[in-house]
Amino acid sequence: MGERGETSIPDISCFIAVAQTGSFTRAGADLGTSKSNVGKAVQRLEARLGARLFQRTTRAVRLTEDGETYLLAAQAALDGLHEAEQQLAARRSEPIGRVRLDLPAGFGRLLLPTFEGLRRKHPKITLELALTDRMSDPVGEGWDIVVRIGELPVDSEMTVRKLCDLKLGLYAAPAYLACKGRLETSADLAAHDAIVFRGPSGRLRPWSLRDGATKREISMNAVLIMADGQALVEAAVAGFGVAQILDRVARPHVDAGRLVHLLPHADVEGPPVHAIIPLGQKMAAKTRAVLNHLAESLRERQEARA
Repeated sequence: MGERGETSIPDISCFIAVAQTGSFTRAGADLGTSKSNVGKAVQRLEARLGARLFQRTTRAVRLTEDGETYLLAAQAALDGLHEAEQQLAARRSEPIGRVRLDLPAGFGRLLLPTFEGLRRKHPKITLELALTDRMSDPVGEGWDIVVRIGELPVDSEMTVRKLCDLKLGLYAAPAYLACKGRLETSADLAAHDAIVFRGPSGRLRPWSLRDGATKREISMNAVLIMADGQALVEAAVAGFGVAQILDRVARPHVDAGRLVHLLPHADVEGPPVHAIIPLGQKMAAKTRAVLNHLAESLRERQEARA
């Protein structure tokens, strides 16, 4: 009767090595162990199977008929395990699964059309999107990536990647300008209606304008105050007045003739755009794929503008 117990993969590996080399000594050298350990491994396997696997003489080691039968099965089993390990490794490195992404409202709508390209490249990724101007908590709310505009506080629990820089400029709809008259200098702003943004802090955001080599802030008399960045852009397109808008957000509307870029020489450098990722031992392949897509999409837009 053979001994009961679980089959040992190391014992099977020793058996296969002896069968392939025809020598306990060479099998031990190939496996980085001793001849004695290889011999004991084969003995344990034979005891469990209740069958002799090798004919041993002083000159040669040959497989028995039972050994030949077992060798075929053992090689197939180990090959199957190796293939499964490769499949699991590929799954860990392939972008698969859901990525929760939180974007600023106006900026998110700008990027939304690019996600079709991401889907074609990585069809096994599912995106869950939120478009909001509030500062989300990546860890507490379970976001994989939070994209925010502006300087960020240092947080040791977050990985931060800068995606791009922005510019702020003045924009208005053609119909509004036809009614109110065009702007020739910043002094003309006094005669125009302003759409002003109220930030998450509750403070009205003053307009920053470049005047030659200097930058100055001006507070406009607002006819409309918006706390939603996308709504502010839509109000400008609808003709409510002049608004200071991020260049990348305004660009599609300018290209389509819905907005006119006013006083381009007065544009100022805007806030940077960052991606915030909760800190972990290793970034998941799906998260890295989405992060790289964001960076590439914004870089392409920057190059197209240049």
